[in-house]
Amino acid sequence: MDRREAITQVSWILGGTIVGSGVFLETGCKTNTQQAADFFNVETIALLNEMGETILPATSTPGAKEAKVGEFMAVMVKDCYTTKDQGIFRQGIKRLEKKCKDETDKSFMECTAEERTKFFVKMDALQKAYMAEKTTEQPSHYFRMVKELTLLGFFTSEVGSTKALRYIESPGRYDGNLPYKKGDRMWANS
Repeated sequence: MDRREAITQVSWILGGTIVGSGVFLETGCKTNTQQAADFFNVETIALLNEMGETILPATSTPGAKEAKVGEFMAVMVKDCYTTKDQGIFRQGIKRLEKKCKDETDKSFMECTAEERTKFFVKMDALQKAYMAEKTTEQPSHYFRMVKELTLLGFFTSEVGSTKALRYIESPGRYDGNLPYKKGDRMWANS
């Protein structure tokens, strides 16, 4: 199974809730990492990796940065988002940087892990309030896009599927009675 198939399956599982999912479910994403790197510069991709790592930090399992979620976000936004959603995402990253600078007197990249986490807790509260009041005509919040893409990128990556989740390569047989103990990792879709 390639990454596009995995993303499509995750989108169906999530009920197509990921921003832009309708586009890539209907047409499929044409991934081109070089074009995405042209769309987002190297510094922005590094920033997206650090944002992803703040959302999913390395613990006993690898973090989002090891799964290269920054590159994944760049490809997804470039190839799968509508022009309107691309603009919201790109402007949102700039707004996030400005807001971080206003609150901490540092850029996001200059902040410590604790400062980043504290800042993201505030950003998450803002996006939740926005989403609670949002009408169907209003766009999604840019921070929500970052969170969704981080989760999607991590859990559909090889790192996320094999080191954070349990993984059995398909095709295989269906076994509805696989043993599960409390604390076991969840199974990855394959």
